[in-house]
Amino acid sequence: MLILGIDTATAAASVALVRDAKVLCEESRSAAASGNGRPAGRTNHAETLLPQIDRVLRRSGVALADIGALAVAIGPGSFTGLRIGLSTAKGLAYGEEIPVVGVPTLEAVAARVNDYDGFVCPFLDARKKEVYAALFQRQGSTLERVSEDVVAPPAAVIENTRRYLNGGACLFIGDAVASYGDLIKAALAGRGRLTFGEGYASSAAAVARLAAEKVRRHEFDPVGPLAPIYLRASEAEIKKK
Repeated sequence: MLILGIDTATAAASVALVRDAKVLCEESRSAAASGNGRPAGRTNHAETLLPQIDRVLRRSGVALADIGALAVAIGPGSFTGLRIGLSTAKGLAYGEEIPVVGVPTLEAVAARVNDYDGFVCPFLDARKKEVYAALFQRQGSTLERVSEDVVAPPAAVIENTRRYLNGGACLFIGDAVASYGDLIKAALAGRGRLTFGEGYASSAAAVARLAAEKVRRHEFDPVGPLAPIYLRASEAEIKKK
């Protein structure tokens, strides 16, 4: 079965077409870099996502009607990005009657790693001097969740990770590594390994692969109630309070 993966949770929007865990085609679009090498801002996923989907399908020689399931990242991440990704997936699901599976963003980020055994910490910029993070342990092809998703100051996440390591190492992966890599190195020394994710398949590909088992069991999410995982209140909600 062909699964179309969509991830718009961060500044990099990605789309991937996967069959039997093999990536047929993928495309990622990242924000332009500023002078210090960090993302200058978030791309407008509302303008770029549908053209990305169209290009991936055309390059694969696949029609939208051939897609067996949609897999979409549901957060945590950028509130606007998550809404765009989810609304796009829902529109395609309703329009083409394609079933949908929602996949937690941090699990998908951890699942991108395919060449490292041990602890993996997805480390995404949540702004406001906080990060979205969770801890997983990878052994061969098995990825086991160790902690729940959190939004917290990076120092708190690093300290919590350190308690689990017991002398071992942890791979931190995600866009927040650019801002807080020095903090990780100072706290964990050689036990903190860093990557932005270059060299790995896109998050959209990981989203599609993680959804594959549910797709095989026909365990799809109801389209209407499927909602993003935010972890914290929006600016509008905070101002209202």
